Amino acid sequence: MTQVVVVYHSGYGHTQRVAQLVAEGAQAELLPIDADGNLPDGGWDTLNAADAIIFGTPTYMGGPSWQFKKFADASSKAWFGRAWQDKVFGGFTNSASLNGDKGATLIQLQTLASQHGGLWVSLGLLPANTLAATRQDVNNLGGSVGLLVQSPSDAGADKIPQGDLDTARLYGARVAAVAAKLRG
Repeated sequence: MTQVVVVYHSGYGHTQRVAQLVAEGAQAELLPIDADGNLPDGGWDTLNAADAIIFGTPTYMGGPSWQFKKFADASSKAWFGRAWQDKVFGGFTNSASLNGDKGATLIQLQTLASQHGGLWVSLGLLPANTLAATRQDVNNLGGSVGLLVQSPSDAGADKIPQGDLDTARLYGARVAAVAAKLRG
């Protein structure tokens, strides 16, 4: 069986909710980055053993949270030893705004995966960009590089639009399917 891990930081619970749905779609293990930017015991071993790694972080001020960045910087030991070479990667982010410069964060996640010698999985879904489209539609935010989610700043994770949650499940399933196909 393909082993997929969703490693994520969540500041207020929104990213955690998205991570849960991505993991559900991928049948993946969740690996939270704590408030100090650290993984739980055994976290690095879990990532090293995974076939696929999906990164998740909120977008704060046009980039990943500092906690996620600390994790990314700490991954240099795995980078130096090529521990994640040829693994499958994906990524997601959310912010309060419809755009919120989430694309910049996804590019940073994609670059991190590429530095590790990984294979990035795009969202692979057409955007819901017609006049009749609503926030309940899959890929309403029009992502391509990875999963984009909008989380209202004045509401809890239970108010994330259903279309974004559905897109999260589909993206997790896509990453897992690509990893399984490559694993052969």
